[in-house]
Amino acid sequence: MYPFVAVILICLNSVAPGACNETTAADVMSNGVETELNCVMGWQDVVARSTLAREIGKTAYVKTLCRRAAAGTGKPAPPR
Repeated sequence: MYPFVAVILICLNSVAPGACNETTAADVMSNGVETELNCVMGWQDVVARSTLAREIGKTAYVKTLCRRAAAGTGKPAPPR
């Protein structure tokens, strides 16, 4: 299992970056990673699979979050 989960958010330009989260994002994806640094690397392949990929830089933007994986699940631990 990966110790961290990169949460990849695609938010519309109408959503302020500070308000971009799992609830306000137009698309939410995740990817298990080995280190916190990897949370901000390699997400391009994941985003390319999104239906909104062609909108990045036009009507949408990408925001990444890094979370510790919940023990034994490989999924993000609940926010504290």
